[in-house]
Amino acid sequence: MGIGDIADSVARGVESIGDTVSETLFEPTIRLGVTGLSRAGKTVFITSLVANLMDRGRMPQLAGAGAIQTAYLQPQPDDTVPRFDYETHLAALTGATPHWPDSTRAVSELRLSLRVQPSGLLGGLSGPRTVHLDIVDYPGEWLLDLGLMDKSYTQWAEETLSRAQGRDLAQGFLQQAAGTDVNARLDEPVAQALSATFRSYLQEAREAGFSDCTPGRFLLPGDLEGSPALTFAPLPRPEAPARGSLWREMERRYEAYKRRVVKPFFRDHFARIDRQVVLVDALGAIHAGPQAVEDLRGAMADILGAFRPGRNAFLTKLLLGKRVERILFAATKADHLHHAQHPQLTAIMEALLRDARDRADFAGAKTQAMSIAALRATVEETRDHNGQTLDCVRGTLLEGGKQAAFYPGKLPRDPSRILNPARDGAEDWLGADYQIMRFAPAVLDLPPGDGPPHIRLDRAAQFLIGDRL
Repeated sequence: MGIGDIADSVARGVESIGDTVSETLFEPTIRLGVTGLSRAGKTVFITSLVANLMDRGRMPQLAGAGAIQTAYLQPQPDDTVPRFDYETHLAALTGATPHWPDSTRAVSELRLSLRVQPSGLLGGLSGPRTVHLDIVDYPGEWLLDLGLMDKSYTQWAEETLSRAQGRDLAQGFLQQAAGTDVNARLDEPVAQALSATFRSYLQEAREAGFSDCTPGRFLLPGDLEGSPALTFAPLPRPEAPARGSLWREMERRYEAYKRRVVKPFFRDHFARIDRQVVLVDALGAIHAGPQAVEDLRGAMADILGAFRPGRNAFLTKLLLGKRVERILFAATKADHLHHAQHPQLTAIMEALLRDARDRADFAGAKTQAMSIAALRATVEETRDHNGQTLDCVRGTLLEGGKQAAFYPGKLPRDPSRILNPARDGAEDWLGADYQIMRFAPAVLDLPPGDGPPHIRLDRAAQFLIGDRL
């Protein structure tokens, strides 16, 4: 450990003690991390959660909602992090022509302060108090990068190339890598071409429903676009890597990525989170097929591993014994299914979570799985079709703007019917076809005191922050 690491550890320890004293004596703060993989709906979740905490008419399952006297936005405590643009996102969802807001591309933060009247004798004596909810929004692809901290370039490259072998969309990159002399002296145009093709493959893999697409910053480069730390690709290790070779430079850049990109993110943001929600587009993965579900299973195990200091020496030093207290894995877009199928979707999420916990050897925090819709975009209806009664959902199609009723297929009651073919490497679902439709947000007419319509957002809030209200 260098002098800089020691100084960082001491500073974090002093800051942690100061925060604890401040919260105990004055106004407690809950730092809620919100992340998820591609198209999981992080922006919509945060916007709807804040709106429904400010107007709590649709939050009956939040036990502490009655104790909240008022909720209001305040300037966030961290002046170096962009503010989550709540007002713009809410206007997009609730305007005369509603539309989905832009997706998360970087870290952002928002502070919602809750004026709470505690219950019981002590509550009556102490009077109302203020609880600050600091919501930190960050891309889930960045969270998966934590797994890189434990892996050498050789390990990461072998695993990434192995996963790519069975995917048609990776063949272009694999052929390019196979035709490259990795032990030749570094030629920058060759390195850039390999990195560009690899990045294109990752983007296509994400579009196809795959979850584990590391390095995460290759998908969301931001101001690092074109930097050497983002100009590498997985290559097979030669028997005797030559000094100054392409392979050696790829290894060096991979290590720079971990040191200069991954580590600062976890040090500055992740290490301070108290509660965490991980949003998962499980329906999208099921629609994409067994390989996408198996990839999601592995990604969830990696994500859970990120919350377990002790497995990762870097993270153990970073967190100084601190653990995230509660983690919610939420399958989003439950409004794309009739409520009769919500138990099946929740059961699949619970099975994925149970398997991820076993693989990550995770312990030390309360975890829960549920199916939610942060903003309900459909209504339910039942239709007769060829002598069968189908439970459908109806909404406005995102493409074309027409109203349509949709039956996605029937999820099995036994989650193993989904997870076993995924684990066994099946190409598609035997005798089943799970469709998905993209709906636009519905035009809303909100009565005073009601936030946007949702499915189980109140239960999600109860699990995440209810005990602190």
